[in-house]
Amino acid sequence: MKSILIFCGIVLTVYVVYRIYRYQTLENGLEKLIKNGAVILDVRTEKEYAMGHIDGSLNISLGEIRERYIELDSNKTYITVCSHGLRSVKVEHILKEKGFKKVCNGGAWSDLQKSLK
Repeated sequence: MKSILIFCGIVLTVYVVYRIYRYQTLENGLEKLIKNGAVILDVRTEKEYAMGHIDGSLNISLGEIRERYIELDSNKTYITVCSHGLRSVKVEHILKEKGFKKVCNGGAWSDLQKSLK
C-alpha cells in the first residue's frame, strides 16, 4: 500500500511539473518569437511529421540532428518540438552544445499549434 501511495505521489508531481512547464513555455513568448522569425524545428521522424505538423516548420529528426545541424543558421532562433516534448529537449541541448545560442523547447507540436491559432 505504501509503495502505491509513493508511486501515485511521484506521478502527480511529474504531472504538475509538466503542466507548469507547459504553461510557462507556451505563455512566455513563443508566439512572439515565431512572429519575429523563429524557426519551428520539428524533431520527429519523417513518418510522424507526414502525419501532421505545424505549417512552415522544418523537419530534422533527433536521429539526424548531429549530422544535419550544419544545415541550420546558428544566428537564427529555433523552437524545437516533437510529439511529447522529450526529444525536443534533447535536440535543444544538442544544438546548444554545437554553439547555437537561441534555442527554445516548444514541447509537443500539437500544443504549440493550438496556442498559435
